[in-house]
Amino acid sequence: MTYSRICCIAIWGLLAACTTPSERFDGMAQERGFHRTEVEGGDFSHVIYDNGKLGTSSTLHVYLGGDGTPWIGGFIIASDPTPRRPVTLKLMAMDNSPSLFLGRPCYHGYSDRHPCTPDYWTTARYSEDVIDSMAGVLRKIMTEYGHTNLHLVGFSGGGGLAMLMAEKFPETQSIVTIAGNLDVETWADLHGYDPLEGSKNPKSISPLPTTIRQYHLAGGKDTNIPPGIIRDALINQPDSRYILFEDFTHICCWEEIWQAVLACVADQCEGSHLSPR
Repeated sequence: MTYSRICCIAIWGLLAACTTPSERFDGMAQERGFHRTEVEGGDFSHVIYDNGKLGTSSTLHVYLGGDGTPWIGGFIIASDPTPRRPVTLKLMAMDNSPSLFLGRPCYHGYSDRHPCTPDYWTTARYSEDVIDSMAGVLRKIMTEYGHTNLHLVGFSGGGGLAMLMAEKFPETQSIVTIAGNLDVETWADLHGYDPLEGSKNPKSISPLPTTIRQYHLAGGKDTNIPPGIIRDALINQPDSRYILFEDFTHICCWEEIWQAVLACVADQCEGSHLSPR
């Protein structure tokens, strides 16, 4: 390798290190052809990305990302909690239905905007303020583009948000959670984290209407949110479908089965064929 090539690689690495998580996320969204919009949700600003098909049918798929990086090294509050590994963007890129990624309050470069405080991406990341603001944005989009059939998709912490938001939308047809954090209390205890004071626990909500088809996907090798937490969190959701993928981790390998999951949701299947138990 030549000296000049080594220098170029080193400079590229330094430039990449200087970009923020929100800038990298935005770049990955643009690479996939998604359109970025800023939408107000009450007191908070939100970033959404859509696949250019809003308003083309009554159906809308809404993707909710994970918690990202609220803490650095477990001790320092991050100045930009935006996800570093956007699993939801990869899945949404495989979806041919009208779809959007709905960003959280204070994420995507907005952490210093009023009324943001670190609570909204640490202890209160699943608070009523967060849920209401995200629901407000989604209601605006659905009204503007005429979507009346809602399908919620949530990865990791976004899975918990999907459960908490669904009860606010009678248009909800299905929920798909992927390695979802459906019991924040047990999850925090497992990892020795401080309790998420101010957050709602998805496990504690009342049973959702049986008209909402629930698919909860778990990875057998997931050490962040072990499958047992997901399974046990569904005790109050008797009409849900728990589907275990033995060889999957928290991050890998959800793209492999995503087309089959989308087809299953569209066909209102039971989901038992997606993965052997």
